[in-house]
Amino acid sequence: MICTLCPHNCHISEKNHGFCKTRKCVNGEIISENYGEITSIALDPIEKKPLYHFHPNTKILSVGSYGCNMRCSFCQNYGISQNRAHSEYMPPEKLAALAADAPNNIGVAFTYNEPILSFDYILETAPLIHANGQKVVLVSNGQINPEPLAILLPNVDAWNIDMKSFTAEFYDKHGGDLETAKNTVETAAKTCHVEVTTLIICGKNDNADEIAALTSWLADVSPDIPYHLSRFFPRFNMLDVPPTPKDTLLNLAEIASRKLKRVYIGNV
Repeated sequence: MICTLCPHNCHISEKNHGFCKTRKCVNGEIISENYGEITSIALDPIEKKPLYHFHPNTKILSVGSYGCNMRCSFCQNYGISQNRAHSEYMPPEKLAALAADAPNNIGVAFTYNEPILSFDYILETAPLIHANGQKVVLVSNGQINPEPLAILLPNVDAWNIDMKSFTAEFYDKHGGDLETAKNTVETAAKTCHVEVTTLIICGKNDNADEIAALTSWLADVSPDIPYHLSRFFPRFNMLDVPPTPKDTLLNLAEIASRKLKRVYIGNV
């Protein structure tokens, strides 16, 4: 069977998994093995997603599962994204009820690992969250094919989309596709609130010309889209690269500000 959720378009044989390690072929059908399986849950400030211009000064119930459809050697959440982490099943009704009962909470953010892999779960949970007058947020790498993206979008109120880089080579190296990420940003921005983040890594994606090109493209989508430059710290399989200097982030923020109205530096 072919899984058409993301640009890997995995050919999955019976009882085997796709690239993400969560989509599996069972009795000739593709199922989500991580459906409703929660590894992490916390009531976070909305700014932590980061979303700075979507209901600021509120909280959002943040949940994660396991698995990812990229293989970033610098992953900051590799314990759940690159492994089958311990999880507990939470049916959609329970998650929606938890969100409704949480104080000063505006809804649910699917985050921590790649939420695209919880596609089926989000489709069934989002209407329950919306029925309670709350919001649905995704913090994602944007690696989703156009057809499932069109199905998902009416269920999502806000995204933070991680633009890993602005070169196809960088995405290829880490198991992703640049054009897919760009399409997700462009398409989502037409229907809901979008903010974009780039984790800046020394010698990998901190080239001034690259950031200039990325932010010029983003400004063409909309100069009002908030853009976050995040500081890298050594993690996972990239322990030999030092933390990003603050001056690098400040210089890149100045470049980004030439095209975008809302530029922020995080984790400094």
